[in-house]
Parts: sequence; structure tokens; C-alpha cells
Amino acid sequence: MSQQVHSFLARHLGPDAQETEHMLSAIGYTTVDDLIKDAVPADILLQELPQTISPLSEHEAQAKLGEYAGRNVVKRAFYGQGYHDTITPPVIRRGVLEDAGWYTAYTPYQPEISQGRLEALLNFQTMVEELTDLPIANASLLDEATAVAEAVGLMSRAVRKGRRVVLDSRLHPQILSVAAERARAIDLEVEITDLSDGLVGEDLVGVVIAYPGTEGDVTNPKAVIDAIHERGGLATVAADLLALTILEAPGTLSADIAVGTSQRFGVPLFYGGPHAAYMAVSDKLKRQMPGRLVGVSIDADGHPSYRLALQTREQHIRREKATSNICTAQALLAVAASMYAVYHGPTGLKAIADRIHGLATSFAAAVKDDLVHDTFFDTVTVRVADADAIVAKAAEAGYLIRAIGNDKVSVSFGESATSADVAALFDVLGATATSEKLDAVPADLARTTEFLTHPIFNQVHSETQMMRYIRMLGDRDLALDRTMIPLGSCTMKLNPTAGMEAISYPGFANIHPYAPVEDAQGWQDLISELEQWLASLTGYAKVSVQPPSGAMGELAGLLAIRRYHVANGDKGRDIILIPQSAHGTNAASATLANLRVVVVATAPDGSIDLADLDEKIAKHGDHIAGIMITYPSTHGVFEDTVRTVCKKIHDAGGQVYIDGANMNALTGVAAPGEFGGDVSHLNLHKTFTIPHGGGGPGVGPVCVAEHLVPFLPTDARDVDPRAAVGTGQGVPIAGAVHGSAGVLPIPWAYIAMMGTEGLREATRTAILGANYISAQLKDHFPTLYTGENGLVAHECILDIRELTKQSGVTATDVAKRLVDYGFHAPTLAFPVAGTLMVEPTESEDLAELDRFIEAMRSIRAEIQEIIDGKIALEDSVLTHSPFTAPAAAADEWPYQFSRQQAVFPVPGLLRTKYYPAVRRINEAYGDRNLVCSCPPPEAFDMEGNE
Repeated sequence: MSQQVHSFLARHLGPDAQETEHMLSAIGYTTVDDLIKDAVPADILLQELPQTISPLSEHEAQAKLGEYAGRNVVKRAFYGQGYHDTITPPVIRRGVLEDAGWYTAYTPYQPEISQGRLEALLNFQTMVEELTDLPIANASLLDEATAVAEAVGLMSRAVRKGRRVVLDSRLHPQILSVAAERARAIDLEVEITDLSDGLVGEDLVGVVIAYPGTEGDVTNPKAVIDAIHERGGLATVAADLLALTILEAPGTLSADIAVGTSQRFGVPLFYGGPHAAYMAVSDKLKRQMPGRLVGVSIDADGHPSYRLALQTREQHIRREKATSNICTAQALLAVAASMYAVYHGPTGLKAIADRIHGLATSFAAAVKDDLVHDTFFDTVTVRVADADAIVAKAAEAGYLIRAIGNDKVSVSFGESATSADVAALFDVLGATATSEKLDAVPADLARTTEFLTHPIFNQVHSETQMMRYIRMLGDRDLALDRTMIPLGSCTMKLNPTAGMEAISYPGFANIHPYAPVEDAQGWQDLISELEQWLASLTGYAKVSVQPPSGAMGELAGLLAIRRYHVANGDKGRDIILIPQSAHGTNAASATLANLRVVVVATAPDGSIDLADLDEKIAKHGDHIAGIMITYPSTHGVFEDTVRTVCKKIHDAGGQVYIDGANMNALTGVAAPGEFGGDVSHLNLHKTFTIPHGGGGPGVGPVCVAEHLVPFLPTDARDVDPRAAVGTGQGVPIAGAVHGSAGVLPIPWAYIAMMGTEGLREATRTAILGANYISAQLKDHFPTLYTGENGLVAHECILDIRELTKQSGVTATDVAKRLVDYGFHAPTLAFPVAGTLMVEPTESEDLAELDRFIEAMRSIRAEIQEIIDGKIALEDSVLTHSPFTAPAAAADEWPYQFSRQQAVFPVPGLLRTKYYPAVRRINEAYGDRNLVCSCPPPEAFDMEGNE
């Protein structure tokens, strides 16, 4: 295909025509067509492209996005229900959310090159711990509704003797719906009740208490907490983080778990997300808590260093024993929220909360006679004669408020609210201002404990300081703005700036998720077009973008399969077959869907073992719900038996789930829905260019064939949480109907600018790049698995195991040594221990691919020196890498290799050198000495002076 010099396709693809020709020649091909025909099984290759999408230029795409944003009506959002108006400090918006150094970073599994974002996430944890007065917090969850569902699952695991959970009827409606259905999925009995009547009955795993309630009312949860503890259960408090600057902390009130959202800390409404949810727990629950946990350890020189702690809890390691299926969280949004806390500090946060509360009390005083609740923080609920009429009158005045039934409206004040807004709302309700002051916070719930006491929250006062703090942390990381991130299975490719810019358009960012549909026509049209494009590209009938991560997309797909069988009377179909080569989240998601996992063996060539599959089908027969296939497989090959596997499962009465995480090897070339899939999820933060953000945001659309359309995720507000959703329909997966809609302009822009042919070209180029690296390194690090013609898909697994036997050098040593060459490591030890999985993506040009190849060959020569006996393993540069600038410049150099070999092993580094912030981190020390909040400043005194 011809490329116009100024088309987005030409900007997105790394190799130009001449470089493509060189790469093809290196692997023995003359055309990309020939390569694709040999790499991809003929029986799945698309004979013609799906729906034709003509590419737009970047300017045209942005103009169209502006048009979509312009169709949305931005009203002053006083709706509440878990989503509030907030102000993003410009220094944080430009310095974090719009800075490629932050949004293109990968999950910090290589902590030596992730110290900046790990510190920011540790700040987030510390912020949550101190506001909730609980000792351990995670580094974010997906949204408030799913966080409450995770808390219910946590209580169920910790209190195994109970089978009933009590949900406070004062929780937001979307939280009740999501949490109730997730609880029922794991066979918990759900009771939704007014907790003012106290707890009734036994056999309880726990209770979830609203603090404040959905109507804004503030009640003391202490009596309910004590009552559940007397019954041997646990107490979760769903708390408003900003309100906790005024209200007593859940931990002080003896709660075991606190959950909620950090959206109020400077993150826009985004039509529902992405927003970083939080969870904090008591010490006894820390090893069962879902999500990631940042901890403090030491590096090789004894300096404090950050890392992900207790990584054996991670879903990809525990699989069917996982505590959660969370893979992508909301790291970028957690960073933004933590920076908001740093910027404002405890005094500033308290001032914001006091101001909001003051406006709410001024409003409440004028409608005092009609107040539904006389205690509140920011949300005032008023009795009215006709709620719909009041909401319509408010809309005419430019305000979005909430109707509750026919006779109540609630008005929720946010950060940008002013006294002028209060006056305008007086007019809406026919009220008159008064000078009377209400005491709306119960005396027994006034905050008594200090919060945000660490110096980091008390020393950055000016924009200059904030700008430099953000830059300092960013400089400690290695993200896509500096270097290729060759992670297999993760597709760390270009995130188009033309799409990134659009998420900040007010017409997108400032729309409440529960705004009337007529006020969100731009959003509705964009989402509808994106869902249609994704359905066409995958070969399915319909798509829902509600799941806020790939793991949630998996769960949605598996629940669709399970509910389809139950609706057909096949209640016994509760076994999901999962190949050994599947993504780790697959088994974890199956567990959450209450499906039993049966593993299918892998054949010697890395494909699914058909004989073992036949045995499993024969053994489990009518109990098989389906199979989960990752395609191309995590072994980096196109298995030529995929249609055979699909047919075997269909003949057995099961459904086929095809994990779409590797769609970067399929888009425009093959379609899962066409070659046998019934359902797939996609990772929009992979193939479709939503940035990874250091571990999130993500969107995991679920795509289904026609017969599964009725089981797609539903709007949480349309579900009665007191009654299980009927078997003939789907269940809500997230709180907002379109999930993390705020980042959907990015994949929309990518698809619109690439067009159908451009998407196919990207896939073909990704496959070319992987095969080029595999071929160039075959004599140094052999590729573990290849297809029938000796080719790989879009990634290749480099086998280190034989070299480890000969030299003692491990795949981890190679990963750490790559830091000294300025590279993020490939995927380490997955899916095969002792290997590195490399995915170059289509965005990397020949020079960058060759730079990586040069680094790997240089490392191979360093390994050879050990094999040849020229240097002992323990004395080698590989064992001691990576090297910081202070280590390289130290007066003493106690090593047998030179400083130049350590830090400048190849000439190109003389101009591009990146130094990590720390040496190799002692992982075991961090788990033995678990510290998950900000250490004191003196801990970082490099001279050891305290």
C-alpha cells in the first residue's frame, strides 16, 4: 500500500519502505504479502477487509473529535452519585496527564527504572492510608463500584464460614447493582437493608456501609461495625475521600476495609472514568487484598528503593488461586490524585472541603423546612412536589441535578461551585437566601485524627516546586518517550497525540456519566461508531465498552457464556478449559465467574495438545461451558489448529472465548469472530493505543456473536440489586454504562486516522518486526517456539535456559543488564520461566530495532566471557547491573570489569545514556520488611547520616 508522506500511517509506522525491504531481506522474503502467507494459517486469513474506514488526517480527526465534543451540552454538574465536579491543577494536567513520560510508562515490574511513578503511587497509598486511618492501601483499583465488589470478595475469602453479605441501602445505586451481582456470581447471598435498624441474623461474611449515603446523609457507622464484629464478620466502609478531611476516619471507627474513589482529587468527570478507586485494609488483610501494592526495599548499595511488594499475590502468578483478576488498574489517575494531594497538602484539602461544605450548608439553610437529612457533607436532598419538573427547571438554568423518585431532588456541590451557583439554585427551588448557619456534621463524627503528615504533603507549595517535583520523578523512569519497550504480550506502541489531546476537551472531560442522553449526543455518537468499528474488525455482532480493563472484559465475556448456558437450561456447564499457554488473568477471571478451571496441556511445539483436549472433553462432557484461547498464543505463534479446537468445543456444546489481548497480530488480517470465537475481549491500551500509563488506564471491550448479544453488560441503574438479574440478560460490570469513556477518543482517533488498510498494514509491520528480531538473534538467543514455516507472530520468546545452565546468568540478569543499555526489559519469565518475550510493535523503526539487537548481542558476548572462564559469574558485569550515576562516579571501583564496560558498553550510549535511580533491588528484603507508606526523608540520606 502506498503511504502519503504526511499521513498518520506514515507517522505511526516505524519502518519506511526502504527499511521494510531491508528487514524482509534479512529474513529471506521479498514482500510482506509472502511473509504473512507463511506466518498466518491460510484458513484464518481474511479474504477481504472488513468495513472500509477511509483514513483521516490528524487535523481532520481532531476536527471531527471537536465536532463530537461540541454536540455534548456541558452543564454545571451538581448531580453527585459518586461523580463530582473537580478542578485539575494545570501543572498536574500538563505535567502528568498530558506528558508522554508519564502516560507511556509500563507497569513497574522492573522497579529500577520505575522509581518515579512508584514514588507517586506510594504517595497515593500513603494519602489513602492516612485519610482512612488504616495501615495498608493498594496502588488503585478500577472504579468505586468494582472496588466495593472487590471488598465483598475479600470479606468472603477472609471469613470463610459465612455465605451472606449485607449491603447498606444507602450506597449509590450503581454500587449496589455491581456489588450484588458480583457477590451472587460467587454464590454469596445478598441482603440490602437499612442499617439504621441494625444487623439481623448470622452466617455473615460482612457488611458494606455508606459514608456518606447516596442522598448525602452522614450517620455514624460505629454501631454497625461493632455488631458485625460480634458476629465474626468484617466491616467495609465506602467513604468519600474528600469528606474524610472533615469526617472521622473509618479506621478510627474500627472498620476493617475502606473503599471508594479518588476522582474528587483533581480528576475530571470524563463521562464516567477513568478514575482511580482505592482500597485500604487492616494489617491482617494485607496479603489477601486485591490490586497492586507498592513497598519499600533496598538496592544493592543499601539505599531505600521502591518496588511492587508481595508480587506472588499477582493474578498472573496465582491464576485460579488469585485473589482478584485485576491486571490493569488506574495508575496514571492515581498518580494525578496523589499529585493533587501533594500540591494542596492537608491544609489545602481541608480548605477545599470546608468551602464545599459551607456552600452546601448555605443552600440547605434556605430549604431547611424541606430537608430530607439534616446531616451531610456536600450533598443536600430536598423534598419537592415534582422532582422531574425541578430537574428540568435546573437544566434550563444550566445545572444538572439529580431526581430521586418523584418527590426528592439532591444537589451535590463540587470544587468549582460558587456562591453564584447557590443563588441560581435558590431560584430553581424558589428558595430565599438566609444568614442562618446549619451544623450538618454530627459532633461524634468530627475528624479528630491528623492526616497527610508526611513532609511530601507539606513542602510543595508553589507551582515551581510542583513542576520540578513532577519532572524529578519523571526523570527517574524509563518510558516510551525515551526508548523502545519490547514487552511481549503488552504492545507498548505509539499513543497518537492527536487522540490524547482530545480527552481534555471540556465537551468530553466535563460531562457527568448520568447526564441525560440528549446532553451527551457527541459521546453517544463517538461510542456507537467506535463499537461498530471494533465489531467489524473482530468479526463479531456487537461490542460493549463498559468493562474498564481487559480483566473486566474477560469477566464480562465469561459471565455471558455462563448466563447463556443457564438461560438454555444447561446449569451444569460450569467448567472452563484453559490451555497452559493462556494469559494469567484467564484463570483468575474464570474463578471470579464461579467457573471451575481445567487446564489443557501444551504440545512440544507450544500449541494446544489436541489429544489432551480430546481427553478433557471426553471426561467433562456436558459440564464444559467453554474454552479460553489466547490467539496468537502467548508462545508467540499462530497455531494452525485454531479452527479445529473451536469446532471440538462447539461439538461438545461449549462456547469459545478468544482472548483478544494479541489483536495487534490480527487486526485487518484475521478476525476471531470469523474463525470460531463466540466472545472476545480487547485491550484498548494495547492494540488500539490507549496509553498504559504505568499500569492503567485501560478499557477492555467485550465483543460477542449474535447469540450472546443479550448477555452484554447492562446499565447498573437499570438493575434492581435486590433481585438477581434474570438469566436471559447480562449484568453490570462497572458503575458507568460506558466505563472509562474519557479515554475512548484515543482509539477512535487511532482507527479513524489509520483506516482499515492502515490497521492491516500496522499488523503486518508488527509481524515483520518480530520476525526480524527473531532472525537477527537466532545465533545468540534462539526463539523457543515458531510456527510451521519457522516464523513467529508479533512477538518471539528468546530462550535463555541453556545459557543459564552453562553460565549461571539468568533471564533476570539479562533484564537488569538491558537497563545499562537504555532499554526496558522484555517480558520476563512469562509464559515460560527462564525466557524473555519480545514484542517490537509496528511503531519502532529499523534503527531502534537494530539498537536493541546490538544490545542483546553485546550481552550475549558478556555471557560468553563467563562460559569461557574469562570472568567468574559473581564477578561479572551481569551480576552487578544496573549501575547508577553515583555508582559509576564513585572513588572506589571494586569490580574486575571497567567503568566503561559497565555504563557505556556500546558507543551509541555516549550521547543517549540513561542512568537508573537505584541499583538492583533486593526483592526478598522488601517482602520480609513490608513498608507500604512513604518512608521519612532521612531514609534517603545517601551518606547514611540521620
